[in-house]
Amino acid sequence: MSVQDLKSKSDEELIMLYQQSGDNQWLGLLLERHTLLLLGIAMKYLKDKVQAQDAVQQVFIKTITNFPSEPVQNFKGWLYILMRNYCFGVLRSSNYYAPEEALNHLVAAESKTHEELMSDELMRRNMHQAIGSLNAEQQICIRLFYIEERSYKEIMEHTNFSFEKVKSYVQNGKRNLKIALQKMNPDIQ
Repeated sequence: MSVQDLKSKSDEELIMLYQQSGDNQWLGLLLERHTLLLLGIAMKYLKDKVQAQDAVQQVFIKTITNFPSEPVQNFKGWLYILMRNYCFGVLRSSNYYAPEEALNHLVAAESKTHEELMSDELMRRNMHQAIGSLNAEQQICIRLFYIEERSYKEIMEHTNFSFEKVKSYVQNGKRNLKIALQKMNPDIQ
């Protein structure tokens, strides 16, 4: 089938081809077609480019791993709901700060006492030490994701790790970082 033939196929035809063959190529073409829509929805809710890009990747994975076996009548609408719900979950998580909230934290930092600033400096040193305690792959991914604020895709290009590896290294690195920081300072929740 030529590229032109593939582009002329409707969403429903691509879904039918995917469900008949189980070949992720068809689902990949379908998702590629709606990438900008997903990114737009994520930007609308998350208001952060890196978070939005990560949301698109997460929804791609969720679509591939949990695609319904029954026909999807309105794929675009189904995808919209899937992305919206994912974004709501991110917004509900305690670790997410919208850009405006992050600015409020910066303003609050300017009015900190000397003791609070010293405590922050100690935390930064502990963080540096804790990152050093991670395995090499987790260190690289944690530094790129959290410090350099790179997307999973950029990390994949930089390290040649697969998407699953990058996701695993970031998630496990974050968990191990928290454990290491708690060992250094038991007051950390």
